[in-house]
Amino acid sequence: MATAASRGIKDFVFEWEGKDRNGKIVRGEVRAGGENQVQATLRRQGVLPTKIKKRRTGSGKKIRPKDIALFTRQMATMMKAGVPLLQAFDIVGRGNANTSVTKLLGNIRADVETGTSLNAAFRKYPMYFDSLYCNLVEAGEAAGILEALLDRLATYMEKTEAIKGKIKSALMYPISVIIVAFVVVTVIMIFVIPAFKEVFTSFGADLPGPTLVVMAMSEFFVKYWWLIFGVIGGGFYFFMQAWRRSEKMQVVMDRLMLKIPVFGDLINKSAVARWTRTLSTMFAAGVPLVEALDSVGGAAGNAVYAMATDKIQQEVATGTSLTAAMTNANVFPTMVLQMCAIGEESGSIDHMLGKAADFYEEEVDEMVKGLSSLMEPIIIVFLGTIIGGIVVSMYLPIFKLGQVV
Repeated sequence: MATAASRGIKDFVFEWEGKDRNGKIVRGEVRAGGENQVQATLRRQGVLPTKIKKRRTGSGKKIRPKDIALFTRQMATMMKAGVPLLQAFDIVGRGNANTSVTKLLGNIRADVETGTSLNAAFRKYPMYFDSLYCNLVEAGEAAGILEALLDRLATYMEKTEAIKGKIKSALMYPISVIIVAFVVVTVIMIFVIPAFKEVFTSFGADLPGPTLVVMAMSEFFVKYWWLIFGVIGGGFYFFMQAWRRSEKMQVVMDRLMLKIPVFGDLINKSAVARWTRTLSTMFAAGVPLVEALDSVGGAAGNAVYAMATDKIQQEVATGTSLTAAMTNANVFPTMVLQMCAIGEESGSIDHMLGKAADFYEEEVDEMVKGLSSLMEPIIIVFLGTIIGGIVVSMYLPIFKLGQVV
């Protein structure tokens, strides 16, 4: 069942009235997660609240993974500096420009203040703090090294978000060009070609085959433009919904994504980088291998690696070495397997997996840089073929007329 936290964080301001230490009536307002938090805040200020009223304000922006990464980094920095946990929550919450984050941190702070452990408070908001995050925080609390674990978490999230950003930037360029090309072709088909058609009709001569084909396509566009846009828009919407909701569809598309020329290699390396980085972080925190693998599969961001991780976990649980299980999964590059084997022999799996993650993150970075120069000529040929083909088809009758004259 979805909780209120998983549906989103709303921003509330509480108007309060009470008596100070001298018995004087004072009033004010404060942003908080609930009335209990307002009462606790006022009591710390020496105010005895007599009236608390919630005033609804506009909701804040959506909470993004980057916001959680920034919060984690700030908390790790302040706790290393010796700032108490509750005070650190206050400082981060007040300093955040996103009111949704402020509300979220206020709720978590209120739970911790009432005696709830930090990891248990995080687990109430699974939309923002996944099992990996909560497990590492729990390990840090148990071992008394929470600030060190938060620092590792912040580094992990920053690197993961950096890889996601690079993948998105690499895919955004060709997608935007395809959209622009479709818009340009639509404008030509609906507005430009009908004008040419009127001119060619007055010639009274036979038109070349390519011109007739383009004119027929233009007539279809003009007559059924609403159907074309409806089918494309509706098809795209239902495709994305099926991809998001159907596990079978996710597996099929993730496998297909790994086989796409050029981009498939990029996606594959990014998945390996995230997989090794996640497992390295869990190992470094002292999380047992079988338990750590629960969080690793989903962190790779690809169903193929998630299924491979499930298989690895089952084999490791029966006594198989991690390297042998990864080899049997048949999805990991040879270099990762060799480094994992060296890590098992030397007792430094977290270090060796971290080195593998560093290598593949650099590979992703280099591939993204190279994709821009590689895609430019491909896109030029693509646009030239479509737009140039239409233009040449419409000018063929004019060339033919010139030859006749």
